[in-house]
Amino acid sequence: MSSNPDRSRGLIQRCLHQLRLFCIALQFFTRIPIPRWVGFEPDWLQQAVRYFPAVGWVVAAVTAAVYALAALLWPQTVAVLLSTIAGIYLTGAFHEDGFADVCDGFGGGATQQRVLEIMQDSRVGAYGAIGIGLLLALKCVLLASLPGSTVVIALLLAHPLSRLLASALIWRLDYAKAQGKAKPLAQQMSSAEFLIAALSVALPAAIALAQGWIGWQALLAGAVCAALAAAFLARKFVQRIGGYTGDCLGAVQQMAEAAFYLGLLAVLA
Repeated sequence: MSSNPDRSRGLIQRCLHQLRLFCIALQFFTRIPIPRWVGFEPDWLQQAVRYFPAVGWVVAAVTAAVYALAALLWPQTVAVLLSTIAGIYLTGAFHEDGFADVCDGFGGGATQQRVLEIMQDSRVGAYGAIGIGLLLALKCVLLASLPGSTVVIALLLAHPLSRLLASALIWRLDYAKAQGKAKPLAQQMSSAEFLIAALSVALPAAIALAQGWIGWQALLAGAVCAALAAAFLARKFVQRIGGYTGDCLGAVQQMAEAAFYLGLLAVLA
C-alpha cells in the first residue's frame, strides 16, 4: 500500500531535479539569479546542457516583450534595437563575446595552438570588433525588415533553435582544450539529452505552425539557413582546432540566429 506514495515522492523528486537543472542552465547562460534552494553539484552543470534551448525561450520571451512594448511607442527599428539591447544585457553578452573571440582567433591564428591562445585572450582585436559589429547590425536590420507582426514569433523561434544547434556541437564534437569555461558542459551529451533539447524546440514550433503564427515555408527556410550556418562553422572548427570550445558555442548561436532571420526574410519579404 505504501508503494503509491513512494512512487509519488520519487516522481516529485525527479521533477524537482529537472527544475534544478533548468535553473543551473539559466544561471550559467544569463544574469538571472536563482533561488538558494536549487543548490549546486558539479555534475549538474553537465546535465543542464539539455535545457540550453529552454534558456533560449526565456531570453526570447524577454526580448519579444521588450520589442512588443517598444513598438507601441516608437518605430520598428527603435523597438528592434531596444529588444537587442535587452537580450545582450540579460545574457551578459555571453554569446556575442564568444563570436568575437572566434573572429579574432580564426582570423589571426595560423596554427591550432595560436588560434586557441588568441581566443583565450580577453582583449578584443580588430577581427572581433568588426565581426560582432557587423553581426549585430545584420540581426537588427533583418528584424527591422520583417513584417512587424512577425518579429515576435521570429525571436521566439530563433533563440531556442540557435541554442539547440550550439548544443549539437557538444553532442557530436570533441572539446578542443584541456580546460575552459565550457569544459563542465563538454564531458558528454547523450542522444537522450539531445532529444530532450530538440523537443523543447520542436513542440513550440509545431504549435506556432498549427496556430498559423508562421507559415511552414518561412519556418523551413529559417531552420535550413540556421542549420547550414551551424554546419559550416562546425566544419571550420574541426578543421582548424579539432573540435569546439565555449567560444565556438557562442559563435554558432549568434550565426544560427542571424541565419534564421535571413531565411525567414527571404520567404516573407
